[in-house]
Amino acid sequence: MTTHKIAVIAGDGIGQEVVPAALECLERIARLHSLDLQFTHFDWGSDYYLRHGRMMPEDGLEQLAQHEAIFLGAVGSPQVSDAESLWGLLIPIRREFQQYINVRPVKTLDGVKSPLASKEPIDILIVRENNEGEYSEIGGRIYRGQPHESAVQETIFTRLGVSRAAHYAASQASARGGRLTSATKSNGIIHTMPFWDEIVEETARLYPEVTLTSELVDALAAHLVLKPWTYDVIVASNLLGDILSDLGSAVTGSIGVAPSANLNPEGDFPSLFEPVHGSAPDIAGMGLANPVGQMWSGAMMLEHLGHPEAARHLQAAFESVLREGLGTRDVGGTSSTSEFTTAVLAAIDAIDAVPSVDPAIPAAAPASPSS
Repeated sequence: MTTHKIAVIAGDGIGQEVVPAALECLERIARLHSLDLQFTHFDWGSDYYLRHGRMMPEDGLEQLAQHEAIFLGAVGSPQVSDAESLWGLLIPIRREFQQYINVRPVKTLDGVKSPLASKEPIDILIVRENNEGEYSEIGGRIYRGQPHESAVQETIFTRLGVSRAAHYAASQASARGGRLTSATKSNGIIHTMPFWDEIVEETARLYPEVTLTSELVDALAAHLVLKPWTYDVIVASNLLGDILSDLGSAVTGSIGVAPSANLNPEGDFPSLFEPVHGSAPDIAGMGLANPVGQMWSGAMMLEHLGHPEAARHLQAAFESVLREGLGTRDVGGTSSTSEFTTAVLAAIDAIDAVPSVDPAIPAAAPASPSS
């Protein structure tokens, strides 16, 4: 039996509901595939902040480093500023553990109705640079409270950061449809975005089987609404990737089904898996939360840990329940969080042979830092 140590942070809001739902499914999958998933629970998040003045303890990263993966629910509370909640937990984890690749699949699922009139299937992989770009800590404010108060925020692109994101994205495009789209804004942002374009282009040349297209992000956003089925792999900076992945999830029907992986591709540090959705305090505790994004993130975690059949089994189970029209309210169904979870557990047990479905996450080939 293969053992994996996994840190679990349910976090805030609906994270407290969708994480237990996903863990129940992961435990069932683990028994069927001879896996020993050892979950260690940490009560970190906004409630912890209100008690202790910080989102996690001072040695929190040291504690997490003892695990192979981190399974996160959601972070955010009306009682704690977003800057405190994000920069006190998620971003330190991403940077300390060099989770420089953020992978967000965008895919239409049977039983989840898209707001688009077209019935063309959507299957996009968004690769987001995850450690630098627009989310740098460099900057500050002066003259606080005065009429001439000012704020400066610096965007930082490094050759290493851009090239390894481009390598990862190109390698995934090579394994898929061979089409890579780079999100840019080099017509208006005169220094950093042309630098991004240059490095992505020179990196893509190392993959002759991949066709690269560079597209201005405003046009790309429009095209993701008008013809999202024409895209294969999109590589984007930290901010642009964040926005485009939410847009992509929305056009497939619900951000509640969207998963993500924060990867350290080399495996030197634990990677983190979380749904794209936030803590949704407006519906927290009401049994309305959609656990698919959390379950799918769990499937991505299984894939990353080296268990593709277990990942496909879990993915096939929740997809079959959605196909039967048993989804939660946000996807047009009537199931509560617990009712949907019960249906997925039954589907897991009912699947004798794991169907052939798309991988939960592509193989995490290390990105070359040499270019």
